[in-house]
Amino acid sequence: MVGERPFETYLGIQRPLNRKRVAEIATYANTRDACFPSAVIVAIEGRCAEFNPDRNTLTLKNYIPETESPEDRAVYEIQIGRVLDGQHRIEGLKSFTGEIFEVNVSVFVDVDIEDQAYLFSTVNLTQTKVSKSLVYDLFDLAKTRSPQKTCHNIAVALDQGKDSPFFKKIKRLGHATPGRVGETLTQATVVEGLLTYVSRDVVADRELYLKGKTPSKLYGKIEQELIFRNMFIDEKDLLILDVMWNYFAAIQKKWPVAWGSDGTGIVLNKTNGYRALMRLLRPIYLFLTSPGGVPSTEQFMSVLERTSMKDDLFMVDNFPPGTSGEALLFHTLLKEVRIPEEYSGSEYSGSDSN
Repeated sequence: MVGERPFETYLGIQRPLNRKRVAEIATYANTRDACFPSAVIVAIEGRCAEFNPDRNTLTLKNYIPETESPEDRAVYEIQIGRVLDGQHRIEGLKSFTGEIFEVNVSVFVDVDIEDQAYLFSTVNLTQTKVSKSLVYDLFDLAKTRSPQKTCHNIAVALDQGKDSPFFKKIKRLGHATPGRVGETLTQATVVEGLLTYVSRDVVADRELYLKGKTPSKLYGKIEQELIFRNMFIDEKDLLILDVMWNYFAAIQKKWPVAWGSDGTGIVLNKTNGYRALMRLLRPIYLFLTSPGGVPSTEQFMSVLERTSMKDDLFMVDNFPPGTSGEALLFHTLLKEVRIPEEYSGSEYSGSDSN
């Protein structure tokens, strides 16, 4: 699990343990409904495995040769199995605090390097990832509250409201919806932009609701950072929807061409534009009200009218793809709207790597 595995050398790749992923799995493994339905895949040397057809059992054991030699080395417990897939799950489960966590294991005996590489490639390199937007859409089926479910519901309401600035603009499942044109944002993008103002730890919050508990409210500086947090805890989701609706209605009114465009080259209503605008929301919101308040479209407009930026400036040539373009757009808009430092300081505006 630690070092380069033979099949990686064979494939010419390196797949070291990702400590961030291990930490995420460790957190997930300790949640109420955690499970790993897919198998951990292990390769075993034939001399360390013994199958009993009468009892239908496979016994793994040390191999101790009668005479030690380079060609016939000893194999001890820690060396018996070579993990082809599942090393992050194994490492993450070391932090499991419960009594037992059952995991499916597929054991391949005496499988050669070429076949190990084929198994690894099939499992890791050829399977299609599940769309994040689909994952968020499935929260609609959940019976308990969670930050993800609330933000999903708000995204759906914004997409379906006929007067909404997001009407039919959101790809619910992450790809174009048949029969619709003008979808410029995925549900995952919209939801994740909202989540940054609702929760710092969505897994922990969801776990509390599954246990019948409610997360604690926040006050002081952290309340200024998570501006929708206390509204979420008070189950005032419609107020969060109103803030989003009014803010982006003002964006639509200020820059109708850029926001309404479904062509290439315009960034305002695409991923980078949305993320930059969501970062801009917090300083404008705190300038107009305090957490819990709902500024009107007109109030948001009063701030946006300070900028002289025109629709044709929101082009990919001016704000390139990636986090650098997003950060440039955010800082440009923040400078244009001239929000006082007490509302637009770095502790509220987010980092350039968001």
